[in-house]
Amino acid sequence: MHQYFQEVQHLLNIVAVEEQSSMRKAAQLISERIQGGGILQLFGCGHSHLLAQEAFFRAGGLVPVETIFIEPLMLQAGALTSSNNEKDPNFIANHRHILDFKPNDVLIIISTSGRNVVPIDVAILAKEAGVLVISLQSLEYKEHAATKHKSGQRLEEVVNVVLNTHIPIGDGVLWHDSVQYGPASSTVGSAILNTTICQVIEILASTGEDLPVFESANLDGSKERNELMIERYSNRINF
Repeated sequence: MHQYFQEVQHLLNIVAVEEQSSMRKAAQLISERIQGGGILQLFGCGHSHLLAQEAFFRAGGLVPVETIFIEPLMLQAGALTSSNNEKDPNFIANHRHILDFKPNDVLIIISTSGRNVVPIDVAILAKEAGVLVISLQSLEYKEHAATKHKSGQRLEEVVNVVLNTHIPIGDGVLWHDSVQYGPASSTVGSAILNTTICQVIEILASTGEDLPVFESANLDGSKERNELMIERYSNRINF
């Protein structure tokens, strides 16, 4: 077995033990807010935005999920542009019209380092709007990567719940001399995100209500059910 697989499996084993209660807590809070009419929103910059898209319009995933799309923070706008914008203290003030936060919503912010300005700004705005905020980040950075936010706060100090990926500083899990490689934040982050969402679905299932879960468009007969689900949430989500 390749060493990358072994290192990722090691991290997943750590997460399965140490983050079990945090994932369960997050799932309970998300399910309560969905039952109260809210939706789950996800936000990230650069590669973290790829994880923000993971749960959106997903076969086998929750229907009431919205990804926050702000193109200048996404890789297709240019990797350097995205990286620079994430650190800009004026960026969110100029783009806050894109954000649609309601009091019953939950926001998951993905930011491996938890130190950059924009994810923290978004977390602060969401909390001011009454949104429950969860971070998906690595606390390995906590003592070694000072915040770039003017408040002096890191992301974990702003949010309500932290889901710790335990990803090493620098992201890579392999080394060749002084070169670090083999990024794992997307792999482990996706596992945490999907585990949490599975638990949300299981909690909702216990209520006996019709589950807001998408069926695969590649299955015969799924179109009608999915259209009903889309109609239910189309007032909040841009499918």
